[in-house]
Amino acid sequence: MIIKQKTLAREFSLSGKGLHTGCIVTMKFKPAPVNHGFKFQRIDLEDKPILEASAELVIDTSRGTVIGKENARISTIEHSLAALTGLDLDNVLIEIDNEEVPIMDGSSKYFVEAIEKAGIVEQDAEREYFVIKEKIALKDERTGSEIIALPDNDYCLNVMIAFNSNVLNNQFATLEKLENFQTQISPCRTFVFLHELEFLQKNNLVKGGDLDNAIVIMDRQVSQEELDRLADLFNHKRVEVKPQGVLNNIDLQFENECARHKLLDVIGDLSLAGKRIKGRIIATKPGHGINTGFAALLQKEIKKSEAETAIPEYNPSLPPLMDNVKIRTYLPHRFPFLLVDKVIEIKDRYIVGVKNVTNNESFFAGHFPEEPVMPGVLIIEAMAQTGGLYVLHDKTEKYSTYFLKIDNVKFRKKVVPGDTLIIKVVLTSPIRRGIANMRGFCFVGDALVAEGDLMAQIVKN
Repeated sequence: MIIKQKTLAREFSLSGKGLHTGCIVTMKFKPAPVNHGFKFQRIDLEDKPILEASAELVIDTSRGTVIGKENARISTIEHSLAALTGLDLDNVLIEIDNEEVPIMDGSSKYFVEAIEKAGIVEQDAEREYFVIKEKIALKDERTGSEIIALPDNDYCLNVMIAFNSNVLNNQFATLEKLENFQTQISPCRTFVFLHELEFLQKNNLVKGGDLDNAIVIMDRQVSQEELDRLADLFNHKRVEVKPQGVLNNIDLQFENECARHKLLDVIGDLSLAGKRIKGRIIATKPGHGINTGFAALLQKEIKKSEAETAIPEYNPSLPPLMDNVKIRTYLPHRFPFLLVDKVIEIKDRYIVGVKNVTNNESFFAGHFPEEPVMPGVLIIEAMAQTGGLYVLHDKTEKYSTYFLKIDNVKFRKKVVPGDTLIIKVVLTSPIRRGIANMRGFCFVGDALVAEGDLMAQIVKN
């Protein structure tokens, strides 16, 4: 099933106070063209710079996620990005007239309501996903925080939080379908411990904070006199401590609202990877630092994947780097088992070979006489021979390569007489102790017909 990209049906605006700056900020969310992604524009600055929602631009995570480029910065972006992702959008331009996204009520609720009111439209382009194919993990040994991505059929999240607190110890939250984000996650507000609130206030860091945009966790006993001082400090009516150890200024919407808010933050921060994710995210003790670090790790994997699967350009009128005569000086294979006709490109990490599949191939006599199809094992062999040429092309002495392992092979389309097989083999790790790990891709035209992981041993003759 083809999923199309989506943008806003019309623009909308929101205004509010920045949590740390206290400035009144106005944001305008505008429809954007296909493949635009999420971008912020500081319209209050002279050159009106645009900052991509990218992990590469993260400059601070101490009090929220902050991105910056040259003289422009935008902070506390995670709640708005979570709303855009949670409501299944792909392309939005966000104009903002100050350096901090308004905190609103400390959740994504108001962003979600405004998006829903503005409407969402499909665009004439297919959405691309980064599909988690194997475990990806990042751990902070100092804090014990860890995020793991595992293969799954959808974008699912499991979040666990743990604090050294009698009021807020261990909590767990899960989101099995992104379509449930609006009701189950978006209204969940940020939280703060009393000792953190006092520190922030003393250091003039919550100029826009009040007791209505955060759940205040009372992690120590306080007198009513001290509570009254706290309420007066934030221009709020007098407050009391509830039995569960939070102030009575707001009611909890879920028993595990704090864990659900952390899940919201994970969604917002991981959107900085730049591509929609298809996989299960398991986050233990997440925070903006490890969230954005994991987004950067995913971004690297995405770029690596895109580079690997990019279809090589093939111009048959250009002379090859290796013709079939030169190939035979490196490979011991001969008719009918030499399955690379020429090499057209060799770079630092990859090689591109060509196999012209004709009706005269010997294997078509039996596979199959009435419906000739190139055997999958020979497509793998063509990848292996091309990888062997990469390994051997710069050797001055005679070496051979031998298969040790084949993994994750997929055949996506038949290869038949008349096809030109473009074979791209990428080195996935440095060659060590004579062992080469590679990933092969075979294309016919613009279609990926086969792929797989190969391990070979290099032996001197």
